Amino acid sequence: MLDWIDSYDERAWQTTTDGTVRYALVGLGWWTIDVALPAIESSDLGEVTTFVSSSAEKAQRLADENGVDNGISYEEFHDGAASDQYDAVYVGTPNAYHLEYVETAAELDKAVICEKPMESTVERAERLVEACEDADVPLMVAYRMHTDPAVQRAKELIDDGFLGEPVSVHGNNSQPLLEMIPDPDQWRLDPDLSGYGTSVMDLGIYSINTARYLLDRDPVAVQSQMSSHHEAFADVPDERSAAILVLEDDVKMVTTDSQHAQKDTELKITGTEGQIEFQPAFHGEVTLRLSRGDVTVTVDHDTFDAEREMMEEFDYFADRVLTDTPVHADGRHGLTDMRVIEAIHRSAESGDVVEL
Repeated sequence: MLDWIDSYDERAWQTTTDGTVRYALVGLGWWTIDVALPAIESSDLGEVTTFVSSSAEKAQRLADENGVDNGISYEEFHDGAASDQYDAVYVGTPNAYHLEYVETAAELDKAVICEKPMESTVERAERLVEACEDADVPLMVAYRMHTDPAVQRAKELIDDGFLGEPVSVHGNNSQPLLEMIPDPDQWRLDPDLSGYGTSVMDLGIYSINTARYLLDRDPVAVQSQMSSHHEAFADVPDERSAAILVLEDDVKMVTTDSQHAQKDTELKITGTEGQIEFQPAFHGEVTLRLSRGDVTVTVDHDTFDAEREMMEEFDYFADRVLTDTPVHADGRHGLTDMRVIEAIHRSAESGDVVEL
């Protein structure tokens, strides 16, 4: 097992080392500038050529500061400005704005990588997926955990039978949002921009989607409770959220999330023969704890180089675009998460079990 872990840097998914995908980055918040941009710059198959923001002046200023050729406004983007300068569009705006930029990208025949969750509601996410399908352009939802080296290694172990039969999953994702961004009027606390709520849309999706990816099983039923207490969370129902999900093959899952709590991320998957625990799980620096029978092995986060997960995500996407190969996770995969999130909120409101 240890010999296998040492080989974590192999890219089993890679099919080409030739070519470059040129990106337009839409929405220039801290995540785009501080995380996505450096990831693409350090990748093998991508480069950023265009910034898109609320004004051409802002976009060009940030482009100049970051060595990017073009800076255009949202309006100019919709009009097709500089469209010969990029091949793909990364959409990193607040959730409720994803649809309009993806629709324009599809009209311009550009490949799309869209941040999760795909949109603010299931209905808008469906329109987003249909726009890409109708235009026959690739759409990938930016689930960075899929290409995290530690998650890649865990998936290989699970596929090889390390767990035996999966039995249960426990996930938690919490952070002190108002300490990170001390603004009660921020978009994550505005349901018109975030969607159904804040904690499940922004944090709970990590536990749910990573479990789906690792186990190749989707939720079939959910029951949940949620509440809000702090005045900044008055407009969203899920300052605190807890849900019980049943995945295919009767795998039980418990997930808890909060945007107003001590930072903590954990995912634990238990099977009939083994257990895999990620802690921390979703905020970088993933540490693996592998247990089988009386043997437990802890693999520290330094082994996996968490900073690679975004670079790997963009190189995976570029690999698929350059070779005209289907991507995972595509829009249909992302729609499942949107429907699960909506079901969690609907169950909390009604008190009933919601079947999917």
